[in-house]
Amino acid sequence: MTATPTLPPSGLAVLSLPMGDPRVRPLLDELAVEYDTRYGDLFSSEGASEELNRYPAEEFAAPHGALIIIQENGESIAGGAFRRYDDHTAELKRIWTHSAHRRRGLARRVLAELEEEALRRGYTKLYLTTGPRQPEAKNLYLATGYTALFDLAADPEVIKHLAFSKDLVPHS
Repeated sequence: MTATPTLPPSGLAVLSLPMGDPRVRPLLDELAVEYDTRYGDLFSSEGASEELNRYPAEEFAAPHGALIIIQENGESIAGGAFRRYDDHTAELKRIWTHSAHRRRGLARRVLAELEEEALRRGYTKLYLTTGPRQPEAKNLYLATGYTALFDLAADPEVIKHLAFSKDLVPHS
């Protein structure tokens, strides 16, 4: 698989990459630190490594999956992926923005890129979960049209896996 960068007006490069590409490593490394810092062993005694190794890399490859990285000046600064959840639904995973590049709208950009790619792959719905200690992620998903599949008034620590969905609408 070759990376095909696109250069949007912002000057950022959006790359579609396989999980094993070295440009994906910053995403996985920082996610491991983030998950371990926020959650420790809340979900598993193995911490972040169990979550990050839960799915084979092939699940994030075409034709059913995708992984994108956004680069700026050759540095991977944001990214995310999806995998097949069912015949009509893609599951978003690994949504990430480098800690030094937050508050720039990059997570919204990642979501938009993944949504477009999921549409191109024939999916009509997206599903995702986030953890209870990521309120900024919860707020992002709510602000970008995702429906909470849990009681928003409930204690997120009790729920643990905050699930969301969104119907994808093809552009005319």
